Amino acid sequence: MSVAVAESGKLSVDDVEFFNEHGYLRLKQVFSPDEVGALSEELDHIIQYFATHGKGWSGPWRKQLMEEDADAKSLLVTIHELQSYSEAWARAFVQERLVQSIADIIGPDLEFHHSTLHAKGPDTGTPFPMHQDYPFYPHQDGRYIDAIVHVDGADETSGCLKFLEGSHKLGPLEHSREGSPHLDQNVYRLQDAVSVPADPGDVVLFSIWTIHGSALNEQPRWRRVVRFGYRNPRNLQVSGQAMGRPGIMVRSVRPKLENQTIEVYGNWGPQAVAPRDDD
Repeated sequence: MSVAVAESGKLSVDDVEFFNEHGYLRLKQVFSPDEVGALSEELDHIIQYFATHGKGWSGPWRKQLMEEDADAKSLLVTIHELQSYSEAWARAFVQERLVQSIADIIGPDLEFHHSTLHAKGPDTGTPFPMHQDYPFYPHQDGRYIDAIVHVDGADETSGCLKFLEGSHKLGPLEHSREGSPHLDQNVYRLQDAVSVPADPGDVVLFSIWTIHGSALNEQPRWRRVVRFGYRNPRNLQVSGQAMGRPGIMVRSVRPKLENQTIEVYGNWGPQAVAPRDDD
């Protein structure tokens, strides 16, 4: 389902119900053409000087989603915390329409957790196996939304997002740890998933428990998206990416929770570590 975002960002009851039933929602034109232009320009700078260029996630699933020659040429560019490198991206994660839309689903209090770039290279941009995002940054419950900001358009031929509708209702699933975390591709199949094409400036929301993946980018152009992670601050992290580091409150104030200590410089002690999503 695609919805036009109101000026305030406020979602309708039907919008929220669709997300709760299906596990995803596409928001159209959250960012204006001028905003997308600034995001694109500064993203090019980040990619050139700071990002990691590689083949992307590892594992036996690659043989199922790519031919051998495509695998050899595949390219994925990644980097975390883009707001640390760019003014435009620092503004983007607090953009009012986006924040309000997410707060309508898991708020009213809302905390920004992290950002990650996934840029599929031209012609043979690396696909993603079917998986949940849960293994990378596990939380106690499902009040966590990933918001995929589209800098470039994405369709079937460029590797748009694909979701197994309603799969978030399964809760967290055990993933294979042979390579990067992934589900059994013969059980949770990419060809059974619903495609969600998007235009530049669109944002696709989905639950941390929604099963998703994407195919190879076969277009002679980049497919650049950035994931913003948001959580209800009462949904405590268990392990993984950004563990021990308080996020930034983007709606309301942080609630005082029993037995929770806020360490503004992060948790420097021993901790369980889940795989990073750019492995």
